[in-house]
Amino acid sequence: MSSSGGKGAKGGGGGKKKEVKKETKLGMAYKKDDNFGEWYSEVVVNSEMIEYYDISGCYILRPWAMEIWELLKEFFDAEIKKLKLKPYYFPLFVTENVLQKEKDHIEGFAPEVAWVTKSGKSELEAPIAIRPTSETVMYPYFSKWIRSHRDLPLRCNQWCNVVRWEFSNPTPFIRSREFLWQEGHTAFATKEEADEEVLQILELYRRIYEEFLAVPVSKGRKSEMEKFAGGLYTTSVEAFIPNTGRGIQGATSHCLGQNFAKMFDITFENEKGAREMVWQNSWAYTTRSIGVMVMTHGDDKGLVLPPRVAPIQIIVIPVPYKDADTTAIKGACESAVYTLNESGFRADLDTRENYSPGWKYSHWEMKGVPLRIEIGPKDLANQQVL
Repeated sequence: MSSSGGKGAKGGGGGKKKEVKKETKLGMAYKKDDNFGEWYSEVVVNSEMIEYYDISGCYILRPWAMEIWELLKEFFDAEIKKLKLKPYYFPLFVTENVLQKEKDHIEGFAPEVAWVTKSGKSELEAPIAIRPTSETVMYPYFSKWIRSHRDLPLRCNQWCNVVRWEFSNPTPFIRSREFLWQEGHTAFATKEEADEEVLQILELYRRIYEEFLAVPVSKGRKSEMEKFAGGLYTTSVEAFIPNTGRGIQGATSHCLGQNFAKMFDITFENEKGAREMVWQNSWAYTTRSIGVMVMTHGDDKGLVLPPRVAPIQIIVIPVPYKDADTTAIKGACESAVYTLNESGFRADLDTRENYSPGWKYSHWEMKGVPLRIEIGPKDLANQQVL
């Protein structure tokens, strides 16, 4: 689809009537069942979710994708606030010395770590890593902040980007060198508290996929070979992509045990005055969730968005005919959009005069809007919508 398709100015009203474009190139070139990979690459671009960038594996997330991410974030933030999670933001950079404190953990990420080695033309005295994840960024400060049982539990959450560099065949949302995620990091006095939270968070991830993205998932525990490096055990939600016949990891909730507490000396004084190590968890989900949704629901016309995450749930399109009262039709459309928005729906009106109604139908189908309302002269006369 031409990138100018979504940029036509809204509004109508007075002025010289614009020529209606006879645009015919909104369709998909690839069929989902015939060439799944090419279909997926095409749909995320044509629906205006992403734009390819000039660095492989990096993508521009456009508003249609970011608004979905914001809706998921809004739900998740509200739920973790009930669990007394606090918002934090830790720096993007981490020193090599800190990374080397945890060899098992870093060995799992070593090939993927990106390094900053220069400032301008000058070599840095020591290279600085860009976080692939934040355990080693955060935990030196957990050791500083936790002194007593009164400081527990410590429960942090941050929304940020991470970078994982060395891999081939990047795929938008699914496997990219830079991506957005939420990561939670918590510390408790007892293993029982940590175990309970692992499952609480896993259930929230299930709800994100099943209640918002309408993607069925299975909750379970990873094998010892698949668990998070340096952790005690890992749980995850897994989705299934019918067109590939493969499962895909949707989100993870890890119990880290006391492994990182040993490495970073995260201890507390219990009620009896003795020193103990904390029990820790970490958990995350990413913008991969959007890609899983696209793969699951999209069809040969483009995206198919579940209503709860659709940035626009209802699009209203005026259908004027020759000699019709276009002002009255537009007024009826505006009234419908106002009523829908006041009723709690996310509705919008497409009044672009330089595109035909048929082009608009294809455009909004490509973007996956769940419901379309058309209002023409007969609908106006009969006080109805189609």
